Amino acid sequence: MQVNTIAQIGMGGLARAAYAVQPEESRGRLFAETASPTRTPFQRDRDRIVHATAFRRLKHKTQVFVATEGDHFRTRLTHTIEVSQIARAFARALRLDEDLTEAIALVHDFGHTPFGHAGERALDRRMRPYGGFDHNAQSLRIVTALERHYAEFDGLNLAWETLEGLVKHNGPLIGPYSTGGCPVPRPIADFDQLFPLDLGSFASLEAQAAAISDDIAYNTHDLDDGLRAGMIGLDDLAGLDLAGAILTEVRAAYPNLDPARTAHEIMRRHITRMVEDVIETTVAGIGALAPVDAAAVRGADLTLVAFSAPMRAAVDQTRSFLFERVYRHDDVMRVMRTAEGIVENLFDRLIERPDLMPGAWSVASDRLGDDRLARRVADYLAGMTDTYALAEHARLFDATPRLR
Repeated sequence: MQVNTIAQIGMGGLARAAYAVQPEESRGRLFAETASPTRTPFQRDRDRIVHATAFRRLKHKTQVFVATEGDHFRTRLTHTIEVSQIARAFARALRLDEDLTEAIALVHDFGHTPFGHAGERALDRRMRPYGGFDHNAQSLRIVTALERHYAEFDGLNLAWETLEGLVKHNGPLIGPYSTGGCPVPRPIADFDQLFPLDLGSFASLEAQAAAISDDIAYNTHDLDDGLRAGMIGLDDLAGLDLAGAILTEVRAAYPNLDPARTAHEIMRRHITRMVEDVIETTVAGIGALAPVDAAAVRGADLTLVAFSAPMRAAVDQTRSFLFERVYRHDDVMRVMRTAEGIVENLFDRLIERPDLMPGAWSVASDRLGDDRLARRVADYLAGMTDTYALAEHARLFDATPRLR
């Protein structure tokens, strides 16, 4: 049955739609494995992702506010869990493969550095002579090479569809529909030579659902964390088309509600409005395209899981507000500049003295060329949590600045 009205969305228990990725048709893994008698390929991927060391490390990686700012702010792990929850809702509503959608949502931030985007900026500067640093490409490196637990292969040996979703969840990387005009990051290009991921096509609806869930999650919880940090107040939301309209509603319905509950009520409705908008827009897009299978989705000339035009404008407005009032707030920028310096110090010291890296990281480092040594140091630093990066800086330097 083709989905073409909002009344036909799935609430659980319905068969996957024809345009969903069908697990029995998976293109397989780089290293062939015997099929599981109890789990689909995408269930196995989700389970491997949750049990990965990189997943646990997200607990102590910055989203916007570093851990020293307080225990109630989002971390990279809590952000990931929120993205996964929203993505599963889309998968169920649109009758997609829920396990694949969840797997892509859970793995999408594996490659983030300590201290969030500040750490990424620092590593990218130091890695520019060697192809740069990109957190999405680093996620691919982690799941294809750097996680080393299995007897028969490095990485997690995830299914093709999960890797495709990880690499292309924001759209094609090459060809007429690619965005930004940037070259394909070297780790992705190298892996694509080994296990082609069709970089010029759109990804599955499952990957598209995970990508837009990321937008919904951070546009909401970064507002919430900004309120919690005192960088913005409830009245500041009045100028936003989406959050402002909801603020008016909530105050009219609950005029005596305390600020904390008011904020929570705004945020839950904020997510709901965006989710319902995406479902309606996507249902209409699927109805217009009428894809007969997942291949037709990949061969389309647009992203189907999308906001309506008015909601996209509201989301962009919210993002601009967050940049102005939260991400570029003096307190945040001061901490992030300090964090960038910590990462750059670590990179410079370890390039000079790779023997200071622990365990296998320093093995045979004196025989590596400049390119491979820089990539190894970047891999080591990117895997650090905020707390470990601070501890390593304290070990290697006489003084470590405080992130305040």
